[in-house]
Amino acid sequence: MRLPNSPNVQLETAIVTPTEKSISINMETDGGSGGFTSSGMTSAISTAGPKEIDLKLTKDLEEALKPHAVFESVEEMTHRMEILSKLDFLVKNWVRDISVQKNIPPSVAEHLGGKIYTFGSYRLGVHNKGADIDALCVVPRHIQRTDYFTSFFELLKQQSEVSDLRAVEEAFVPVIKMSFDNIEIDMLFARLASKEVPDDMELMDDSILKNLDQKCVRSLNGCRVTDEILRLVPNIDSFRLALRAIKLWAKKSGIYSNVLGYLGGVSWAMLVARTCQLYPNATASTVVQKFFLVFSQWKWPHPVLLKPMEPASSNALGFPVWDPRVTVSDRYHLMPIITPAYPQQNSTFNTSESTRQVMADQFNRGLQVTEDIHQGKATWQKLFEPWPFFNKYKHYIALIASSNSEGEQLEWYGMVESKLRHLVVTLERNPHIELPHIWPTSYPSISAEGKPVTQWFIGLIFSKVENLNVDLTYDILTFTETVKNQAVHLNLWKDGMELEAKYVRRKELNQYLPQSILKKKKEGEEGQRKRKKSTSVSEDAKRQRLNDDANASGVQDSDTSMSFSQEKETETSALLEDSIAEAENGNHTASPPSTAATVRKNGEVIKNVLTV
Repeated sequence: MRLPNSPNVQLETAIVTPTEKSISINMETDGGSGGFTSSGMTSAISTAGPKEIDLKLTKDLEEALKPHAVFESVEEMTHRMEILSKLDFLVKNWVRDISVQKNIPPSVAEHLGGKIYTFGSYRLGVHNKGADIDALCVVPRHIQRTDYFTSFFELLKQQSEVSDLRAVEEAFVPVIKMSFDNIEIDMLFARLASKEVPDDMELMDDSILKNLDQKCVRSLNGCRVTDEILRLVPNIDSFRLALRAIKLWAKKSGIYSNVLGYLGGVSWAMLVARTCQLYPNATASTVVQKFFLVFSQWKWPHPVLLKPMEPASSNALGFPVWDPRVTVSDRYHLMPIITPAYPQQNSTFNTSESTRQVMADQFNRGLQVTEDIHQGKATWQKLFEPWPFFNKYKHYIALIASSNSEGEQLEWYGMVESKLRHLVVTLERNPHIELPHIWPTSYPSISAEGKPVTQWFIGLIFSKVENLNVDLTYDILTFTETVKNQAVHLNLWKDGMELEAKYVRRKELNQYLPQSILKKKKEGEEGQRKRKKSTSVSEDAKRQRLNDDANASGVQDSDTSMSFSQEKETETSALLEDSIAEAENGNHTASPPSTAATVRKNGEVIKNVLTV
């Protein structure tokens, strides 16, 4: 069963199984007797404090992260603060000047304010060296969005520190992108209903959203969600170090990309925050290990929430929120992770069946590696080893986008990347493909043609059927035509923009990628056997570990769940049964049998284009 695409619903086409007819969501705080109640949905699994070995492992974790450039120096942090201070100064002066132009007395205009807020990884305190800054420009009610994208944009053009300036006014969340003194800035815009924006203004009160349009609400949501995550985390230091580790692991594992159907930064932050709530006194090393234990067990599509959701009747402002009781399409989200600030949204609506499966496999792998680390069998560097994607499959699809200039390629790249998940979903529908695994990293071409080229790769596992013929011509042509038509509709299409798909065997990858990428060390047969044995940890054993955590802490835990079936039946059950239940099983074999796939157009085989 599939849901149709709708421009009015934040939901892309998703595949759902017949059993996913309803979603259960925790709507009440825990009613457990006597247990520690965290700031989240339930009682903690364990309130045990750290042991000496936990402190040592946390120190080792911090040292292991340093070679990966996840920490900034004091000078670099100071540089970022200076940049934000300059931007804040520009905003205040711009608001004053525009106010005077709108016939507001200068003496009044001087005090109307305007302010720069930050959100995302910088606000969370987990940004890497050289990472961009997500910023929000907040202005009083008489300043319009058109002012922001005209006069303020022109003001930025005049700044010597600004380069690569571009405006994306028609985006779902309008943004100005720039490099300010060599730091990338993505700056959103929000116009409040108040007559002034003082420096001490807080954005967390829901009433601040009153009388705002959807674009302003979306822009404010980043700051509101980030601040709420920090408020709901019991131990900020453990949270930050653990999140740095999880983000690095996710990037190395190829599962860090919201646009391609994996998880983005805010989703990873919420998963780590939920783990911290369940283990409020744990050190970062323990949080990382428990993260994998919890989410290798999570019963998707049960949602992850950091706090109870408000009843539908309390939505006085009327903004759409994620609520399967009201919105039917929300019931078909595959991996819902719900933002904690109003209006609550699912941060993972791009997730598909295949990307969820890939993430589930990586959660299981991470669990085994971190258990080996805690048992002294491995070091933290093992967790941060790159996943050998180009050694894992026999069959790949290469998506190749090219254009005539670097400027055109920047736009074309963004357009193609934003649509790739639709191709993945189409491949999931093919009965002969068990798993399409898209790799989020893109690569330039190794050929010397002169045109800028970007390449993405999708690993394929075919069904175990002899003499299999798979015709992907229609799917590929439909995808490429859809991307082109969308580019034309957005006035982005330029002559010379091309998008093609090619079938590539593993032994042919050297024609597309440099040896530095392909020379990832392959696991030997003995390593494969150890991996298979270690990742086959039984689900009963995983549950037992969680039970041991709870028993050691003396915590009895229960959840109250609201079911969104037709009867809206309410039932109470244990945390280990409802929230950290058995993960869906469905591991795919990494080495498929020999297959034969052909692509035909007008009865003729197209050579080198998706021809196995």
